[in-house]
Amino acid sequence: MLDADTKRRIDAARDILVGKIPDPKSQVEQITIALTYKLMDDMDAVSEELGGLRSFFSGDFAKYRWANLTRPGVGGEETLLLYAEAISRMRENPNLPPLFRSIFNNAFLPYRDPETLRAFLKAIAEFDYAQSEPLGDAFEYLLSSLGSQGDAGQFLTPRHVIDFIVAAIDPKKYERVIDPACGTAGFLISAYKHIQAANQDADGITTLTPDDKQRLADNFRGYDISPDMVRLSLVNMYLHGMLQPRIHEYDTLTNEDRWHEAADVILANPPFMSPKGGIRPHDRFSIQSKRSEVLFVDYIADHLTPRGRAGIIVPEGIVFQSQNAHRRLREKLVDEYLVAVVSLPAGVFKPYSGVKTSILILDKPLSRRTDSIAFFKVENDGFELGDQRRPTAENDLPQALTELTEYLNRLRDRAPLTGFKPSLGLVVKKARIAAGGEYFLNGERYLDVSETQAAFPHVPLKDIATIKAGNPAPQGGEYFDGGVFPFVRTSDVGKSHRSDNFTGAADRVNQKAVDELRLRLFPAGTILFPKSGASTFLNHRVLLGEPAYVSSHLAAIIPDAEKASAQFIYRLLCGIDARDITPDQAYPSLRLKAIGDIEIPLPPLEIQREIAAEIAGHQRVIDGARAVVENWRPRVEVDPEWTLVKLGDKDIFDIVSGGTPKTNVEEYWDGGVPWITLADLPPDDAITEITVTERTISPKGLRNSSAKMIPANSVVVSSRATIGRIGINRIPLSTNQGFKNVVIRDHAQAVPEYVALALIDLVPTMQSQASGATYKEIIKSKFGQLEIPLPPLATQRAIAAEIDAERALVDANRELIRRFEAKIEAAVGRVWGG
Repeated sequence: MLDADTKRRIDAARDILVGKIPDPKSQVEQITIALTYKLMDDMDAVSEELGGLRSFFSGDFAKYRWANLTRPGVGGEETLLLYAEAISRMRENPNLPPLFRSIFNNAFLPYRDPETLRAFLKAIAEFDYAQSEPLGDAFEYLLSSLGSQGDAGQFLTPRHVIDFIVAAIDPKKYERVIDPACGTAGFLISAYKHIQAANQDADGITTLTPDDKQRLADNFRGYDISPDMVRLSLVNMYLHGMLQPRIHEYDTLTNEDRWHEAADVILANPPFMSPKGGIRPHDRFSIQSKRSEVLFVDYIADHLTPRGRAGIIVPEGIVFQSQNAHRRLREKLVDEYLVAVVSLPAGVFKPYSGVKTSILILDKPLSRRTDSIAFFKVENDGFELGDQRRPTAENDLPQALTELTEYLNRLRDRAPLTGFKPSLGLVVKKARIAAGGEYFLNGERYLDVSETQAAFPHVPLKDIATIKAGNPAPQGGEYFDGGVFPFVRTSDVGKSHRSDNFTGAADRVNQKAVDELRLRLFPAGTILFPKSGASTFLNHRVLLGEPAYVSSHLAAIIPDAEKASAQFIYRLLCGIDARDITPDQAYPSLRLKAIGDIEIPLPPLEIQREIAAEIAGHQRVIDGARAVVENWRPRVEVDPEWTLVKLGDKDIFDIVSGGTPKTNVEEYWDGGVPWITLADLPPDDAITEITVTERTISPKGLRNSSAKMIPANSVVVSSRATIGRIGINRIPLSTNQGFKNVVIRDHAQAVPEYVALALIDLVPTMQSQASGATYKEIIKSKFGQLEIPLPPLATQRAIAAEIDAERALVDANRELIRRFEAKIEAAVGRVWGG
């Protein structure tokens, strides 16, 4: 455990360097080099004391001994030259083992201030080899200063979160342990310490045999793409007692050299971010994606042994994003690997990132043994969730670990889960998670509202509100000329559908209308409830945000402010289906009495206000997210200098129409040849990545129809009736006759992701040029005349990557809307009672 004196020494060393080396990463590198330098000299000294010889500082390298750097009478300039020469030459030392050689590879002194170096070496001199445990703790503390590695999306994982995951996974002394994105090796070191602690007798003496220790050394592996991280993790593991660390500079996602290396235990906090343009992985992944977090989780699942298990920190996108790759990954995890999800608070990685994360607990044998998945929610992790991260008394992690461990033990013992009621979560059947087809992994989505309901007395609406009909609509333009007062009609309410601050009246009446027709003004806070006409059964509801005159087709409900909160009543009435209180279903017309007889639960006024405030906060999030979703469109900003190319340009594209085999010939169908219809492309502005199809035809059906095989990575465009749905087929397939398919002949000039984006801008043109009596269609000749701008290939890829990143954010906002609408439903549901 880090003691105050050790922390002081590291802080002192960093304080000395900060004026010359402001970058934390460079500070860590210089302290790492100096600590290793001092460590080697200490090891030589121990060897001499035991009657041996120096090995590191001998021969040509004897002049670099630590004592020569700090001996009295040596000038500052001489020390600087000696130390700078030593660290730059040390990799040439023939007695240096590979571990130390990697540390000194490309080492140099980045400043030339003798006084800074003298003070720095004095601080380093306070560490020595005999302090092995404090030295390891010192290095761990030093690495914590790195915080974020930024561009790669790597964030140093807090020690208490690492230890929580390791304790939950419980690695054993005989198991192979891998971290495929190891950073500074925090997970590996925690697992090593966990195994050591689990193999001690009552006196704290290790029971690990020499064979056990050698097996441990052989079984621990780490990969990282960064040579700097590899260097730091090697030192970190060495200082924590792992004398032969096996850390490899290796790109887990694009290199296949170590694909065969499976593990019993995989622990990881993979990078959260993908580079611009996405990852270009090799083709052995089962889930096709460019997102690093998707690929890493897929990799980890596929590299578990039959008894394997894993603990993985993932961003919330894995939990709920609706992109095909994310959904397929969740489906795979639920079906074969996942046993538990632990939701962490959003501030765990502050101050470096506020990203919300969860922990996925994978266990291959247990997943196949159970039909359920447990969800736990950690609200507090023992530290403030702001940038300072100061310790606090609130900590859910111990309780979460206890409940998670009990759950896993029940699965191992094949004990029933009926009596298992975790205080921090719930257990959900896999079938329920799979029911919607999205496999969302946020536990709150599956909360049973009935479990959190509170019973309150139910009262008729007429007892707590005044209910009036609106005003007959003024007839004639004379009442609207120069109008300044809003007059709300059912059409206005219908356009809004739901609003707790409605100000959207299209018409304005004047003072003449108010005076001559004696119109009644309804105050802000009035709830409008359609009572006649087609909009009645559509259940539109709004709360006036300003005083307004109201149409007689609307019931105006004015809650008594001493008994009820207008916001609270409005939310409850949003859940009332007008059909349930309409006597004549054939003609939608409600009487005011029927509205007044609606019974609603009525908590104390203070609780009403609290619930209304809670819901209002959720609604603000929904409104902001909805604005993003509704206003975003994937668009290409065209440079006038780009060349315009027709889709009919045979040097670059082929346009291939589709066809349909005869529907009454059975042997033409269900033969394994993918075949798409409009049903395979959803009706929105997204570009659908097609990897499976609703139907297949047979090779014989293909031969005996106008359908043709379209090569993978073409762009399919609906061109008949519903014109302009666009997809990219990631598999070879055929289409029906309602498609024009753009096959890219010259992939050195066009990429499908960009072509699809460019075609979105042409959808209005396609629709305007479509013709036909029975249904509209853009014919092949006109389709071929359409022009798209074609920038250089690198620019196309960059544009596609940028749009993909934007779409991910929009998808996150869609999920945010779903999640906060569920929160509103849950908040309202709590008051209804059984």
